[in-house]
Amino acid sequence: MSETPILWEETIQPGASWSHVMKRGTSLRITDLGGGANVGALFYNFECPVERYNMPDTLKAQHIARLTAGFVLYSDMGRILCSVTADTAGWHDPIGGMSNARLIEAKYGPSSYQESRNECHKNGRDSFLVELGKWGLGPRDLVANVNFFSRVDVAPDGSMSFAPGNSKTGDFVELRAEMNVLTILNTCQHPLDPNEKYEPKAVQVSIRRVPAPAPSDPCRISRPENGRGFTLTERYFL
Repeated sequence: MSETPILWEETIQPGASWSHVMKRGTSLRITDLGGGANVGALFYNFECPVERYNMPDTLKAQHIARLTAGFVLYSDMGRILCSVTADTAGWHDPIGGMSNARLIEAKYGPSSYQESRNECHKNGRDSFLVELGKWGLGPRDLVANVNFFSRVDVAPDGSMSFAPGNSKTGDFVELRAEMNVLTILNTCQHPLDPNEKYEPKAVQVSIRRVPAPAPSDPCRISRPENGRGFTLTERYFL
């Protein structure tokens, strides 16, 4: 099937934040423009933001520790916020969390807007809060986030390690909105990225209209629980 026309397209600059309400029946494609990008992401039910992405339910319902095509992002109400309908990177991290100001300063040294202007060092937590504030949300609304394009491996002893080079130039992930989803993104480096330089990467985002998921949709049938999640979501819109 050919792709539908792009409704909107723009570049999120390195270390920048972005937000948009993904309408049910549209998709958001995020493309790594230069390789090695990280995109921190949070998701909320726009009509009722107390319903938001739930990392534990997403992982345990699908028996996974990574995200890729065929999987979905669950809310804390058992409904599906987004489905991952396409993916060329193959692994996206749902467990590594976000950086904060203290971590970034310890890793890359002090950097303030007064000294460096737009080149100052950004961190994931503050970037999320900047965008959340635009929608009347704040620190109490922060939850565990997804890190698109990054891979984190967990050893038998529980230690976590970042896998450099997981995403190449041109890799993309596509999310289909199953609800009206407030989507918060930032392009700050992953908190476990071993790169000793402050080098966040830019990504491109594009929005299209897409068909509703069919009964045989890969995301619906990839796990038994997903069928129930789609049923709950569809009932919500009756």
